[in-house]
Amino acid sequence: MASAPSQGHGGHAHGHGGHAHGGRGSARTQLSLALTLTLGFMGVEAVVGWLSGSLALLADAGHMLGDSGALVLALIAQHMAEKPRTELRTYGMKRAEVLAAFVNGIVLFGISLLIVREAVERFMQPVSIHGRPMLITAVTGLGVNLLSALILMRGGKGNINVRTAFLHVLSDALGSVAAIVAAVGALWFGAQRLDPALSVLIALLVLVGGYRVLRETTGILLESAPPHIDVAAVERAIAATPGVASLHDLHVWRISEELDALTAHVTLTRGAHGTEVCKSVADRLKAEFKLEHVTIQPEAPPPDELVNVRRNRDGAPIRRVS
Repeated sequence: MASAPSQGHGGHAHGHGGHAHGGRGSARTQLSLALTLTLGFMGVEAVVGWLSGSLALLADAGHMLGDSGALVLALIAQHMAEKPRTELRTYGMKRAEVLAAFVNGIVLFGISLLIVREAVERFMQPVSIHGRPMLITAVTGLGVNLLSALILMRGGKGNINVRTAFLHVLSDALGSVAAIVAAVGALWFGAQRLDPALSVLIALLVLVGGYRVLRETTGILLESAPPHIDVAAVERAIAATPGVASLHDLHVWRISEELDALTAHVTLTRGAHGTEVCKSVADRLKAEFKLEHVTIQPEAPPPDELVNVRRNRDGAPIRRVS
């Protein structure tokens, strides 16, 4: 029997595209605003750090430069993800945002290692900190980072690319908090080693964020089943659908964070109509698992097995089937 995609499949493709377009446009705006704020204050921080001789501010400016690069990468990926499908790329460029998030996750790992190395060096050889300009700049930087984080947080719920950029900005905010504490410690308590000690804590937080991003994006790139979908339950639901005798070649994967997909081959019971069974399976998967991008391949039941063969008086075989 020929392949019969579920009827809901075509409708899903149309509706999903319309929804995603608005969401992606909003994500692009949020990333642009965060990039403008980050680049603007990075320049201020670098100048004040240079004039005051504060290595901490210069290091944080370098951190913000890395985050600006991550935001630029996220914007490029967001633009590519909006491109329509082609004959070569039948899913379009939806995976571009996943790849960007994957690269940014690696960058988060690298940043955390650099912070640890710098913290060890400063702990062994404390650096004299000019606390007052550092404190003023760090407080201002915290406000800028929190504003950027707030902008990105609103669009990060359904977009892994924006969420990863949010982690970068949040790590900057934590860096500003550490700079504030270090400046206060240097001004009032003469604690020069407080800055590197807090930097290690920040590095651990950045490391955890990078690990989460890499774990999620690696699962998508390896086409693992979405973490919120119980594949065994999906298999039971398909098998329990009227008209389905059995199923095989069940695949559930994630094309991008906003698009889960499923394909399966189902063997029909005798007398069942392939198109009707496919529609029933698709409707059930949408209702129970919110799976809309579904393609079902119906297959005819196998022929009856011969259980007894004997010949009549003319020598012609007589076949008796169960």
